[in-house]
Parts: sequence; structure tokens; C-alpha cells
Amino acid sequence: MTEIRAEPAPRGGATSAQERTARLSVLAAVVLVALKLAAGLATGSLGLLAEAAHSGTDLVAALLTLFAVRVAVRPADSEHPFGHGKAEHLAALGEATFLIVVSAFLAWQSVGRLVEGGGHEVEATWYAFAVLALVLVIDASRATVSWRASRALRSPALASNALHFASDFLGTTAVLAGLVLVRAGEPAGDSVAALIVAGLVILAASRLMRANVRVLMDEAPDAARRAATGALEELAPDVDVQRLRLRQAAGKVFADVVISVKADEGVGQGHAAADRVESALHASLPDSDVVVHVEPRSGDASVRERATAAALSVPDIREVHNVTVLALDDGVEVSLHLKLPAETALDQAHAAAHRVEDAIRAAAAEVTRVETHIEPLGGTNHAVALEPHGAAREEATIRAIVRDVTGVPPRALMFRRAGGTLVAHVTLALDGRQSLSAAHGLASEIERRVHERAPSIGELVVHTEPR
Repeated sequence: MTEIRAEPAPRGGATSAQERTARLSVLAAVVLVALKLAAGLATGSLGLLAEAAHSGTDLVAALLTLFAVRVAVRPADSEHPFGHGKAEHLAALGEATFLIVVSAFLAWQSVGRLVEGGGHEVEATWYAFAVLALVLVIDASRATVSWRASRALRSPALASNALHFASDFLGTTAVLAGLVLVRAGEPAGDSVAALIVAGLVILAASRLMRANVRVLMDEAPDAARRAATGALEELAPDVDVQRLRLRQAAGKVFADVVISVKADEGVGQGHAAADRVESALHASLPDSDVVVHVEPRSGDASVRERATAAALSVPDIREVHNVTVLALDDGVEVSLHLKLPAETALDQAHAAAHRVEDAIRAAAAEVTRVETHIEPLGGTNHAVALEPHGAAREEATIRAIVRDVTGVPPRALMFRRAGGTLVAHVTLALDGRQSLSAAHGLASEIERRVHERAPSIGELVVHTEPR
């Protein structure tokens, strides 16, 4: 299995901008709390006190945001391999909890005053209207700044601040209307305004909790899922996607993709397929973190593919080629060439060939016979198809050549004919202590002499074994 991981892009510039925005939010929240609280206590307005409490929660929210944007951009470590991006969503969830608690208290107070007939004296003084006018300007300004920053930096914490600042603007407008009613002789107007503020807080908190719980529960974002799916569909049929998983944190999308390739494809081909997937996802999801797993395709894989994959799974085997599959009356026969490091001892190479044969039989139960040809890296490839055949004259020639080159007769000799081509399989019994290069040299010399003296043999497959 190959794993390709895209490294996250640095976010240093974004961090500084987020911190500046968060600090401005803290300063604005402090000013608003002071103004609303002072005016509310002076006038006895429950609406102003409710707005002061609302701004108090915004102060907590701004402090949480400042903390979150500092924590969220910390690099990944051994305990947090996906980074610290969810700190922003935890901060936003904590903020929503504060808002719900405060809104419940405000609603209770407002209902109490309405039941009592609004029986609480409220002074709608000029400075109360002046404070509300100033608050409206500040609320509109900071909501606009936070919203623009959240869009540019893709920060959920800043987006939640923008939402609350907008709700503050509406709440302040309701309080202003309530004081206008009080001045017009309707004392219940202030309590109604406070109840409206509580309702706005509950609405904002509900939206915040729903959005951030989705992220904390690793719910796949709809827009990202559609973009990723569309990008991967364009790669078909060259790339077979088995699984796509998406999650997000702090505006960053994490993609986990499993693709399958033909069982007999090499590592380079699998890596190339993974690169295409990675490039497609980065194009559709900028700055995303992508991990691609590559697995061999199973199920309908051919005997050739399964045999090649099984041979490559043996640790000592460096390359497999000339894989030939032939259906015979008594089963399926597989012939293949194996390449190992040139310095490998013959007995070690032969043991690796045996492991290859066992692996192929395990991967393809229909295979009844496996013929392997061992050669060092850099050998020559030959392609052939086989079927049973006997040739007395050619047999005598090969036996004489093998005895002349190695000093002993061949351990086994077999002939096949395919498409009019005569193919001979010969097994040599050599000293297991000699190198694979030396053994291959003897095999190559036998092949050269056989082709010179028996041109009727179209292909000679030499298998070397230790004595």
C-alpha cells in the first residue's frame, strides 16, 4: 500500500490577521459592555442591561476567539497529528453555551416584568439614546470587519463573531425601539425589547451550536464533498476510487482517499495514480490536506495479475517479467522470470523462487504448476506461451551442452510447443555457494550454445537450483 500525504501550507500571515481582528473584537466588546451597563443602571432599562449582558458574552466570545486562533494554528505534533484546528470550533461551542444561559436569564426577567404589567420605572433619557446610537455604529462596523475577515481567512471563530455582532445590532435596534415606546408612555416596551434580545441570542446560539457540532462530529461538508466527487469522477476510468472520506477543521478540509490499481502494476504506476488524485483534489479543494492509499485490485484480477502481485510480495524479488499463463488439461501453468540483486547467493535465490511459487499458488488456487527463471537485475526479457511437446533430438543436444558447461546432466528437462514455437525448460543443479551472477552466467552460456546448435528451439527457459 502506498500512502501519499500532502503537507499543509503555512498560515503565518493568516494567523497575524486573525489575531489583529480578534484583539479589535475584545476592545470593542469591553467598550460596549461599559457603555450599555452604565446606561442601563442609570436609566433602569432592562433592555440596556440585557444588551450589556449580551455584549458581555461577546467579550467572552472574543477572548475565546483570541485564544482559539493562537492555538488552532499550532503545527501538528505526535499527540495532535491533524493539527489544532478544532480549537476554534470548541471555542465557538463554548460561546454558544454562554449565550444560551444568558438568554434564558434575560427571557425569565422579561416575562416577569410583563406579568407584573411592566411595573418597573424606566427613564428614557437623552444620553440613553446617545449611547444606543454609538452602539449601533460600533456594532455595524465590527460585524462588517469580522465578516470580511472570516470570508478571507475561512475562520469559523471569526464568522461566529460576525454573526453575534449582527445580532447585537438587531438587539440594540429593538432596545432603541423599546425606549422610544417608554418615552411615548408604554413602559412595557422595554421588557418586550429585552425579550426580543433574548430570542435573538437563542437563535444565534442555536445556529452556532449546530454548525460547530457538525464539524466536531467530523460531518463531511456538502460543498467540499461535491467538489471532491466531481474532481475524482473526471479521473475515471483510469483511477478506481474505492473510498472517499472528508472532514474539516478551522476551514481546512482533510481528504482520505483509497484507490485501487491492477494487481500487477508497479509501485511507480501506483504512485503516479495517487499523484493524479492528489492534484485533482488540490485543484478542487485549495489548501486541503490529502492522503491517498493505493491498494491492489482484487476480485476479478486475472491469473497473470495475481501471480505478478504474489511474486512481487516476496521481499527478495526486485522485478518480475515474462509472465506467461497457459491453461492445460490438468490445470493452469504459470511461467515467469524473477530478478534479484546480482550478489545474491544461488541457494538464497532458489529459496526466494520457492517462496514465489508458494505465494502464487496461495493467490491463485487454479495454478497447478509454476516455472521460475532466476536472473540478476539487468537481465534480458523473453515472452513465450507454452504447451506440452517432446523432441528427442533437441533433448540430446541440450543434455550434452548442460553436461559440458556444468559437468553434470540437467536435473530436469521439459519441452512445450506454442503457436509453432518449441520451448524447452531445463533445470540446472549448481553449487549453492556460488553467486547468482556466476549461476546466471552459466545459464546464459547454455542458452547461447543451445540457440547455436539447436535453432529449432525458439525459447529456452533455464531454472537454476543448488545441488
